[in-house]
Amino acid sequence: MLSIEEQLEFLGRGVVDFHSREELEKKLKKSQETGKPLVVKVGFDPTAPDLHLGHTVVMQKMKYFQDLGHEVHFLIGDFTGMIGDPTGKSQTRKPLTSEQVAVNAETYKKQVFKILDPEKTKVSFNSKWLGALNFADIIRLGSELTVARMLERDDFKKRYENNLPISIHEFFYPLAQGYDSVALHADVELGGTDQLFNLLMGRDLQRNRGMEPQVVMTVPLLEGLDGVNKMSKSLGNYIGIDEPADDIYGKVLSVSDELMFRYFYLLSDLSTVEIDALKKKMERGEIHPKVVKQQLARELVTRFHSKDAAIQAEKNFETIFQKGGTPDEVPEYEMKGGEAVALPNLLVDAGLVKSTSEARRMIKQGAVSIDGEKVADEKILLEPQGEYLFKVGKRRFCRVHFA
Repeated sequence: MLSIEEQLEFLGRGVVDFHSREELEKKLKKSQETGKPLVVKVGFDPTAPDLHLGHTVVMQKMKYFQDLGHEVHFLIGDFTGMIGDPTGKSQTRKPLTSEQVAVNAETYKKQVFKILDPEKTKVSFNSKWLGALNFADIIRLGSELTVARMLERDDFKKRYENNLPISIHEFFYPLAQGYDSVALHADVELGGTDQLFNLLMGRDLQRNRGMEPQVVMTVPLLEGLDGVNKMSKSLGNYIGIDEPADDIYGKVLSVSDELMFRYFYLLSDLSTVEIDALKKKMERGEIHPKVVKQQLARELVTRFHSKDAAIQAEKNFETIFQKGGTPDEVPEYEMKGGEAVALPNLLVDAGLVKSTSEARRMIKQGAVSIDGEKVADEKILLEPQGEYLFKVGKRRFCRVHFA
């Protein structure tokens, strides 16, 4: 059992905004005395089908609370996702349909347990309580916040000053997120630094109801592979946690030396002391930067796949990039013979891409090869006989056999 001070040190690692450390200390002491775990909440709007490493920064913090015996709620914002979080946006987001949200939510449920313990995680959907509110409830909720306070938000303030439209429904997003904290009786809420306004709203709404306000803790936003922008699927600078082991390993190796230790501090399970020591060894020339990156790549592939997958991914990386060859183990896919098959469709069937539109995009970029030859024509038809070795991008291979 860690002391309260040790728990605070453990949980506070890398935290940017802390409202407040003293309040968390009191809550931890009370939890220890009563044996009642803290309710820790983190919300994720299922606006895209995949989680990436940027999401896992806060998820690792959830895991730390979980390891200390607290009750972690992985809150899927299936209701708020249909509003669209205005945070950081210069224009109104297009609301998602309930069907889109439902599909994305299912993938989240599968992926989150690559980090969190499924036996100790409560998966909640905020449509359960937000969907039950009637219009009178919404009006009462809206009366708890002034327009002046809402315009304190940097993104709204900029849009207002630049005469850019702000839709009324966007004002309800932070109120809805704050109400989630009321519904769950949250003791702690975690989020990225860009979520601070929304997280503090939960404290306000809880106070208004005579509840003890939640502690708010924010973690840094993780830069993407470009080292400049926030990791985002829309920018193509992300590493998805559900990507193949070879892709995760290769992408981590592509991170710049300058960004590498940022990833270590935010993603690795190594202690700060251990990371600092590793950094000093590299700066003294005692260890090559590539070796350091390999250590992080193995750790992340092991976390999201397995130790064996990490070993194989490293072996494949050496084979492909240093020797210019093909991995020892290539996934195989068998198709029935018949009519000629359109290349984009075959790439989807073989699991090399997720959609025909992605397949066409990769072909246009010159990122698809068949038996070592690049393909430029997306309309090519393949004869249903023999076998083909496909390569998509730098790391995805598949050997397709026609029966």
